[in-house]
Amino acid sequence: MPEIFRYALEPDDDQMHAMGLAALSLVEGYVRDLPQRPAFDLDGALDLAARLREPAPEHGTPWPDLLRTVAAAAAAGAASAGPGYLAYVPGGGLYAAALADLLAAALNKYVSVWNLAPACAQIEATAIRWLCDLFGYPPRARGILTSGGSLANFSAIVTARTALLGERFLDGILYVTDQTHASSAKAALLAGFPRANVRTVPTLADLAMDPRALARMIEDDRAAGLRPFLVIGSAGTTNTGIVDPLTVLADLARVEGLWFHVDAAYGGPFQLTERGRDLLRGIERADSITLDPHKAMFLPYGTGALLVRDGPLLRQAHHFDAHYLQDLGAEEEIPNFTEYSPELTRDFRGLRLWLPVKLHGLEAFRQALDEKLDLARLAHAELVESGFDVPWRPQLTTVAFRWIPEDGDADAFNARLLRHVNAGGRVLLSSTMIGGAYMLRLCVVSHRTHRDRVEEAVAAIRVALHDCLDGVTRPS
Repeated sequence: MPEIFRYALEPDDDQMHAMGLAALSLVEGYVRDLPQRPAFDLDGALDLAARLREPAPEHGTPWPDLLRTVAAAAAAGAASAGPGYLAYVPGGGLYAAALADLLAAALNKYVSVWNLAPACAQIEATAIRWLCDLFGYPPRARGILTSGGSLANFSAIVTARTALLGERFLDGILYVTDQTHASSAKAALLAGFPRANVRTVPTLADLAMDPRALARMIEDDRAAGLRPFLVIGSAGTTNTGIVDPLTVLADLARVEGLWFHVDAAYGGPFQLTERGRDLLRGIERADSITLDPHKAMFLPYGTGALLVRDGPLLRQAHHFDAHYLQDLGAEEEIPNFTEYSPELTRDFRGLRLWLPVKLHGLEAFRQALDEKLDLARLAHAELVESGFDVPWRPQLTTVAFRWIPEDGDADAFNARLLRHVNAGGRVLLSSTMIGGAYMLRLCVVSHRTHRDRVEEAVAAIRVALHDCLDGVTRPS
């Protein structure tokens, strides 16, 4: 008969200490070994996943055994916190933010209404204010921390809908491009708009939104008796990192009476740098901004933000009275976040932003982001020199490229090239389709990615190209 383990729901001091040290040791080892870990490794991962499909146990499991399972699960798949993860838009996961999450979960403070934990709620409000200050938003501005850019874009669309259309909104029209993150169109559907109400504006040669085409579409929609109300600009598209002409879009939105939202989930934090401020000029005029600090501020996944210039409009779109909340304090200097958000109960997200900024200071983030901008330009130059087709110079830190073979299917060749690169295990790239063409993507964002790994990535791409041209077969 197997041994029965019983762990009290409230461990004593010695148990807490032992459990905490064991967990900390796991984290230390994992982070220490990240540079040596494969960027992507599925060996044994599906077998482990199959073993984890099990009924809930009646009795406990030894803590060391559980930690070994967690460590094995984390080792399988993509090392998304490591320096070789150059796919999609990486998120590094600062160690200080991990400690903040431990503190937030253990202290378990409820910050959605301020008077249950005034100082903790102020920590979150202060962190949001720092983000507002980054874009020159006025004191009237308000914001919320969300699970990510998807929920932030959803709340932005709901806020714009409420402010400009009212309760009857099915004739409201919003504008994106084929490069805008898909979460915006999804959010529009969830906010109640038919798919046909989401207009796709043509792009220019650099893949940025074409303002003249937007103006014509607005005019045509108004002539058809519809109500244009929202244009969504991108400050860093996922495909290529392109930034839309934000100043021109802001001008047009003001003239036409549209809400101007900027999805800066990827690019927004680059506002900390001089090059980023030049690139994002006009974002400070947006009515609302989406950010993902879990991207270019290196925080753990699950950290997004929405900022709204006219804060009362955010509250108007989300506040709903309930009798069981009548004992709670009205907003004074500290906001009740539940009145600005779809969420009522949630975790204390603000600590994972406030603590790293207080610990490291903005200068540390600024230097890291400047380094990433330099590394993208290095990768671009090396790939061009190697003969790759690299149609767009990186504005932020994403480089989209492909090889054009002398004959045969170019898309199939580049798909094979990607498999060869990733099979090496040291770096992980991703792909996309742009203008009907299969493109490879290299995106440098993690604070753990430095020049040595980017140079290694370029070398791996060159070796993979040589193998593909010579017909060498690599495992997929």
